[in-house]
Amino acid sequence: MTSLSPAPPSPAPRPASPLPAPPHRNVALVGFMGAGKTTVGAILAQLLGFEFLDTDKVIEQRQGRRVADIFAKEGEVHFRALESSLCSELEGVSHKVIATGGGLPVNPANMESLRRHAFVACLWASPETIHGRVRTQHHRPLLQAEDPLGRIRDLLARRTPAYKGADLIVGVDYRSPVETARLIAKAFRHGTRDA
Repeated sequence: MTSLSPAPPSPAPRPASPLPAPPHRNVALVGFMGAGKTTVGAILAQLLGFEFLDTDKVIEQRQGRRVADIFAKEGEVHFRALESSLCSELEGVSHKVIATGGGLPVNPANMESLRRHAFVACLWASPETIHGRVRTQHHRPLLQAEDPLGRIRDLLARRTPAYKGADLIVGVDYRSPVETARLIAKAFRHGTRDA
């Protein structure tokens, strides 16, 4: 996240003026699997009057199979290439709320691409919250491990630096999806970076 430097003093006082409209055309949601990006994104799109899209769903529709099948047959590297291609394509869209796959922002080029056109909000959940939400979901290829909670902790630790590149980080352990969506909508409209 960037910090704002104070403006240089002006020669004469000026009347207060409203903040300029934020330069972002879209909102992108990043965060670990199970953080609620799809649920929050759908609510946020309604609040903003935007169209909602989920990068995993777009890839699944185009490939004609689930993400888990892509992982199983072509591997993670192939899937990440599909993500990056879609990420670049999204630079040309407007008025979208984009829910991204949990690993998409780990590629710095993907995060830079998102930040060129979108206000990026990270939904932050604890490993325990994530585990509670996804432990019965068998379509998560990265969690097919003997110790899923340990795997979550490891992946989350590795992805944290990427997630911290978001414009806004919102803790979701104790917020409802509606509360989270309203907070992000307010931040987007006012161009603020404080949760």
